[in-house]
Amino acid sequence: MKTLWLVFGLLVTSALGLTEAEFQKLHRELQPNPKATWRTIPWKTSVLDAQAAAAREEKPIFIWAMDGHPLGCT
Repeated sequence: MKTLWLVFGLLVTSALGLTEAEFQKLHRELQPNPKATWRTIPWKTSVLDAQAAAAREEKPIFIWAMDGHPLGCT
């Protein structure tokens, strides 16, 4: 994924004529907030692991379903 962003950044730099400083500023602004609430959730990549944890903790399961790999590895 980082490679994809690097390629994207290089394309944007050449297309828009961004300076290195402008690119670095844009790159910092596009980074996700490391303190975002969703990052504190102990996400599971296995439905079976999630089911076992939910049963053990008596909590519901939230399933996010979409087209493609859930970790963006497509």
